[in-house]
Amino acid sequence: MANLERTERPARYDGAEGDSFKRHPKQTNYDRSRERKLQCGGVETFLRSVRSFMARIFAQGRMTAMSSDSFVSGKSKTIDMEAGRRAFLRTAGLATAGAAVLSLTGLPSEAEAQTVSDTAVLNFALNLEYLEAEFYLRAIRGTGLTDAQITGTGTQGPVRQAVAGQSVPFTTPAIREYAMEIAFDEENHVNFLRSALGGAAAARPPIDLDSSFSAAALAAGLIQPGGTFNPFESESNFLLGAFIFEDVGVTAYKGAARFISNKDVLEAAAGILAVEAYHAGIIRTILFQRGFVDAANRISQARDNVAGTAVDQGITVSDPASPMAGQANLVPADRNSVAFSRSPQQVLNVVYLGGAPSPVSFFPIGTNGDIR
Repeated sequence: MANLERTERPARYDGAEGDSFKRHPKQTNYDRSRERKLQCGGVETFLRSVRSFMARIFAQGRMTAMSSDSFVSGKSKTIDMEAGRRAFLRTAGLATAGAAVLSLTGLPSEAEAQTVSDTAVLNFALNLEYLEAEFYLRAIRGTGLTDAQITGTGTQGPVRQAVAGQSVPFTTPAIREYAMEIAFDEENHVNFLRSALGGAAAARPPIDLDSSFSAAALAAGLIQPGGTFNPFESESNFLLGAFIFEDVGVTAYKGAARFISNKDVLEAAAGILAVEAYHAGIIRTILFQRGFVDAANRISQARDNVAGTAVDQGITVSDPASPMAGQANLVPADRNSVAFSRSPQQVLNVVYLGGAPSPVSFFPIGTNGDIR
């Protein structure tokens, strides 16, 4: 693994391109009503919605099911949508002979965490950074990462948008600047992780920024059956699209901390987590200011449903027992103001929009690397 050298942050893109009681008590680790809803079949309801959406878009000819080879080559192939369910995390460190299998049914124990290499963790993070960088870069300029930034091990693939080359028609200068800065940071994260991993860096896998957003929006109730959601179509759609996975990056880095053995790697990951948390805070604040409370809270619930958790938090306090019930919740945390974690499988459940990759996943054929 290459040295984790820090560099000075270059100049930003130019124009061409409270009080002490505020969360005491806040929401507990989860809203009990959410727990009941989850136990009563929230995940099954979500999966039924996704399957229904997939059936409609196939029938309408909007998308062709593809295998891993055909996604890259463009050759269509009929596939079994229930096949290929991945239930385990494969771990294999670069300096370790053989491989260990780690169950992903929940948070790993400390002993289990020791079987996952730092390389595997960084490549898992790199996949997520590819997704975020492609989303934000395309939002501000209509193009994503360069060919030199996406090579590596595993299956390299394209990025699909509803309208190729489309960028967001920003109407608010400040929001455009926020988007530019976030895009700049995400691209830097990709470059940093690729440099740290060297020849072990995973390639950018195929990414879907089209059907995935529509499936997620349908599951959250933002669109009706048969509708579509394009995050690049408007400034408002962009903000809601960013919120679909922005919080996930924060919880992913925190959840991965227990896997990391090298202190330099841990420090670097903590630094990236902090930046991702700033990004999430920006998006949550703008959504709250614009009155998108219901839409954002629906997205939060959908993330919980698909992840199989009951910890996600919307942008208002949902616990009716809290003295802040209904007020702003811009910093999702437990009653001790500690951010919550997601296990690798819970993170994958969100970006796959289910228990395994599918044509409506953000990663249609899965991520690259040992954690997938």
